[in-house]
Amino acid sequence: MDRNPSPPCSDAEEEEGDAVGNTVYSKHWLFSVLTRLIEVIAPAEPDPAASPEGARTELDEEMENDICKVWDMSMDEDVALFLQEFNAPDIFMGVFAKSKCPRLTEICVGILGNMACFQDICMSISKDENLGQVLLQRLCDSDSPTLLETSRLLLTCLSQPEVASVWVERIRENPSVYDCVCFIMSSSTNVELLVKVGEVVDKLFDLDEELMLNWIKNGTCRSVGPSVDDSPEELPDFKIVPCILEAAKQVRSDNPEGLDVYMHILQLLTTVDEGIQAIVQAPDGGKETWSLLYDLVCQELCQPDDPPIIVQEQKTVLASILSVLSAMFASQTEQEYTRMRKNMPLIGSLIRILQYMEGCGKRAVDNSKESEQEETGRTDVNEEDFHLKILKDICCELLSNMLQELTKENTLEGLHQGHLNEQTCSCAFQNLLPLYFASVESFLEVLREADQTLADNLEKRFPSLKVHT
Repeated sequence: MDRNPSPPCSDAEEEEGDAVGNTVYSKHWLFSVLTRLIEVIAPAEPDPAASPEGARTELDEEMENDICKVWDMSMDEDVALFLQEFNAPDIFMGVFAKSKCPRLTEICVGILGNMACFQDICMSISKDENLGQVLLQRLCDSDSPTLLETSRLLLTCLSQPEVASVWVERIRENPSVYDCVCFIMSSSTNVELLVKVGEVVDKLFDLDEELMLNWIKNGTCRSVGPSVDDSPEELPDFKIVPCILEAAKQVRSDNPEGLDVYMHILQLLTTVDEGIQAIVQAPDGGKETWSLLYDLVCQELCQPDDPPIIVQEQKTVLASILSVLSAMFASQTEQEYTRMRKNMPLIGSLIRILQYMEGCGKRAVDNSKESEQEETGRTDVNEEDFHLKILKDICCELLSNMLQELTKENTLEGLHQGHLNEQTCSCAFQNLLPLYFASVESFLEVLREADQTLADNLEKRFPSLKVHT
């Protein structure tokens, strides 16, 4: 059956005033569906289709068709307000408490999610403490579609400044949310669900550093988590970083936007010392995190056969990845995975990113000469320039730190592999100078030992580097 059947309209024969607000939808029909919904969760007589425990586990086709129509109709503000006036959220509370039908629960959460898109209704839903707690409990559901709709609803509420703090505080005071979210990230293979849950976590961490710190430090106690029945299930001690990595691995191939979300979560972790330590003090010393990010930069993003404009499309995810790598490199230089003999391809990738950004810059200049842009257009370009500048700053910081660690042997290897040559070194110097003068000077001394001719040529191109004896 199709998920989106056409919503019903008021018949011409219906009494005047039957339409919901300025829509063509029928009040009478909506009343009838909601009344039938109440009967589904509280039947007057035993239902032969019910399970031995006395509750329906499946919807009949007609009821599912009609409640899906309500789901679609609830995207209209007049319908959403009508449902609010009819106390639909209270009816849905009854569904969540009594229904054993996953499809019905999913649809009711979905309707609430649509209603929450409108500010006044969102405030009403958010201020209802009982409803808020029941909705958070839905994160412990075992049904993926219900989890998806719950995550959408939470993200909608967290995205509205008027009520975001209410939900942050509610989540902070509900430890089971951490376990349920970690369980989803670490075990689900549903990419759409993982992306939406990631967006919720990203929004939470961005809104409240205290909550992020709490989740970083969490995992020391066991708590109740998802179960396929009514009996609680004891979950393992989840750590936030491995769960994020597992989710990132699931979404990396199928959903670039989802990968961007999870990389930004990791970047947010590195904004506090506790987050960096959580990454580098994992049982593997951060090796898994470094390997994933290294592979993304060196094997998937901004590759040699990509056009330079690709850096525009990937600027946010690249900035997040390089920011995490930079934080790890600065704090874990003694780790085996940061040894320079293994990281020459990463240096080559960093320089390629800078080369591509130079290409994008030249293109932007050419375009600006060809035509005058409108005011809105100039704003967009400035915003693009801002994000590229962030990427460049992060890229240069990591590159300068890595160049300072190069030995003669590493440099010879880089020259042999093609990661270092006059063109790439010139690009690196052009971007690093004058801010990272000491780093460039240090690298030039090592390069002189490995390739005197190349060092001399670079010194001629950048006179400020001439060695004074």
